[in-house]
Amino acid sequence: MDSTRQVEPSAGAVKVAVGERYAQSALAVEPALCCPVQYDGRFLAALPEEILQKDYGCGDPSRWLREGDSVLDLGSGAGKICFIASQVVGAKGSVIGVDMTPEMLALARKYRGEVAQKVGWSNVEFRRGRIEDLRLDLDRFDAWRAAHPAADAEREADRMRAEEPMIADDAMDAVVSNCVLNLVAPALKPQLFTEVFRVLKRGGRAVISDIVADREVPLELQHDPELWSGCISGALEERAFLRAFEAAGFHGVQIVARQAEPWQVVEGIEFRSLTVAAYKGKQGPCLDEGHSVIYRGPFAHASDDDGHLFERGVRTPVCAKTFALLGREPYQGQFERLEKDGVSARDEAAMCGPSSEPACC
Repeated sequence: MDSTRQVEPSAGAVKVAVGERYAQSALAVEPALCCPVQYDGRFLAALPEEILQKDYGCGDPSRWLREGDSVLDLGSGAGKICFIASQVVGAKGSVIGVDMTPEMLALARKYRGEVAQKVGWSNVEFRRGRIEDLRLDLDRFDAWRAAHPAADAEREADRMRAEEPMIADDAMDAVVSNCVLNLVAPALKPQLFTEVFRVLKRGGRAVISDIVADREVPLELQHDPELWSGCISGALEERAFLRAFEAAGFHGVQIVARQAEPWQVVEGIEFRSLTVAAYKGKQGPCLDEGHSVIYRGPFAHASDDDGHLFERGVRTPVCAKTFALLGREPYQGQFERLEKDGVSARDEAAMCGPSSEPACC
């Protein structure tokens, strides 16, 4: 038995498999990559046909963006989600796409000006980097290495991460991704979720569409480069995918779209698209300022990510932090929030949901 297949595939092996396949898919359409998605037709009119043809996603996280958002798209590929997001967030918003494949970035950048002219504003840029290492701009780093071939490259990379990060801490209102997280090596996935959390502002949200499995993918499948680069072998088991958000510090994790029928079945394992929204902001001190809440139902009781238990119709004391969180998305309307004098507080505006149901999340 091959002992190398008794351990998870290395980051290097995954990088080669993914990089080669997606470089080719930027040059020629490859329909096998991920599954068809129904996008909002209003936003597709401004996109060139080549961008539409070379779209390799499994969902549409742009449906959960709002006007004015600063958005980061992880694994932006040919730029389809970025160009759609540009229209959703409007001239006051901004969009950054990050991808590691030069061929994909060249394709996206090729049409950036054309799309901006059609929509009436220019608010999209594309940067080369690894989505699990959002501090390091690979274009800038490679340019430095070319100019300093004999210098300590790792030291300079660390300096860039610390002093000139590609994406700064607490910078984005929303982080989106479309069928890319599964392409990251197993050992780097926790770092990836930590990076998503780091770059979001407090109160920001991640909306991630990806392929998940109904059970853990065995190691022999994980070592198949075709299955890995085809969004199969790197898929997390569905519950593990949700737990990864929790482990990174997110709260209010919710499934906002789930593909009913599996996209593919490989050796009896079902693979389907899932879109998850998760929020940053529950960290901080718990101070008693006399607030309380009443859970409206419909369940007999509910608990939050900090372990608070709320019984339907029962006034429950909460700290100031929890009081504020329960008035924001995704909790609006589920609680009556009472100030210390007993007066009800108004919830924040809810996040806009999708205008129509997508075919594949």
